[in-house]
Amino acid sequence: MAAIKKILIANRGEIALRILRACQAMGIRTVAVHSTVDRNLKHVGMADESVCIGPPAAARSYLSVPGIIAAMEVTDADAVHPGYGFLAENADFAERVEESGFTFIGPKAETIRLMGDKVSAIRAMRQAGVPCVPGSKGPMTETAGSARQTARDIGYPVIIKAAAGGGGRGMRVVHEEADLLKSIALTREEARSGFGDATVYMEKYLENPRHVEIQVLSDTHGNAIHLGERDCSMQRRHQKVIEEAPAPGITPEERERIGRTCTDACKRIGYRGAGTFEFLYEDGEFYFIEMNTRIQVEHPVTESITGLDLVRAQILIAAGEPLPFTQDEIRFQGHAIECRINAEDPETFMPAPGQVTGFHAPGGPGIRVDTHIYDGYRVPPNYDSMVGKIIAHGENRAAAMARMRVALDEMVLRGIKTNIPLHQRLLADPGFAKGGTNIHYLEKLLGIKK
Repeated sequence: MAAIKKILIANRGEIALRILRACQAMGIRTVAVHSTVDRNLKHVGMADESVCIGPPAAARSYLSVPGIIAAMEVTDADAVHPGYGFLAENADFAERVEESGFTFIGPKAETIRLMGDKVSAIRAMRQAGVPCVPGSKGPMTETAGSARQTARDIGYPVIIKAAAGGGGRGMRVVHEEADLLKSIALTREEARSGFGDATVYMEKYLENPRHVEIQVLSDTHGNAIHLGERDCSMQRRHQKVIEEAPAPGITPEERERIGRTCTDACKRIGYRGAGTFEFLYEDGEFYFIEMNTRIQVEHPVTESITGLDLVRAQILIAAGEPLPFTQDEIRFQGHAIECRINAEDPETFMPAPGQVTGFHAPGGPGIRVDTHIYDGYRVPPNYDSMVGKIIAHGENRAAAMARMRVALDEMVLRGIKTNIPLHQRLLADPGFAKGGTNIHYLEKLLGIKK
């Protein structure tokens, strides 16, 4: 495959700037696409070329496949990097890109389809020997009687999930048999209206699991490595708030065992690029829930403890290059924590767009800030409320937490409300300081009822 000389960045915000920086360091020219409301984004001004692809509504700009393909054509781009969100896990987009003669920086379209459907993903992982949550082992097409029997075999509580769901949507916990059939019907309707696919499946509902995920890199030459695990258990309504690496309490033996399982699965399905295997972890056991076929928001904590540039790795893999390192060469150093900074009310969590009237990013040893905002920037109401991430790295978890506390206190972001007070509260919380909290911990701390 020919070298990639120009990349179109099909995203916005901090991840678009992150991709642009990687391209600049590699000597690759860049094209920034943007909506009309995003013409003043930092990466748009820094890119070699920029193209306006539509109005603020994402459906008419960042989700417009014809618009992005056309922008690639008029700028003679070689490849497209989708970042995360928007079209990053859209198999049809990946297919259109390749069919149009461009390079999609990510997995093949058929792999995205396979892993994008929760039922087919779980089936593929079972066949690859990846441990999965006990469940229906496929779409639920049973009669009422057999559905009840499946739930009895699994054991209550169970959870009904939409095969095409994600982001915490399209799932319902059932504690008693009397509620089972109604819950299946409601989830099916929710899935049909929300995702255009009424397929649902059933799994055992784990009461107090942690969310632990494995980062992998896999090339087109049969090589696959893992970069350790991240703990993303600090969540609110299934949305991650704080992530860290490595996960507290995971032993090197557990890491190697589950990491090798994931890399073996990558080879089996012919995976290409960066990916993340997400697991629920309870009582020393890992249970696969899904695979994200893209770069993750929380990738900086993995970069911090490994010293690797994951976006650079994505680009090199897409260009047909073999991985430049083996599993034995990966070294994990210290501990890293990431706090997602959102433009939202810290009490109600309602989005709080507006103009930034004062901004100062924290610094010092071990501190990294990934953000696209600047003094005078106006946060639009049209997109996700995340405006940046603070990453703290230290020789151990206690050192990383101490640095994060200082960074949160130092950060200045005036003019809009943010969730910085929530992060300060969590960094002072004894339960979080101890480590190993489960996915329900934050909601219980905040008094959020299920």
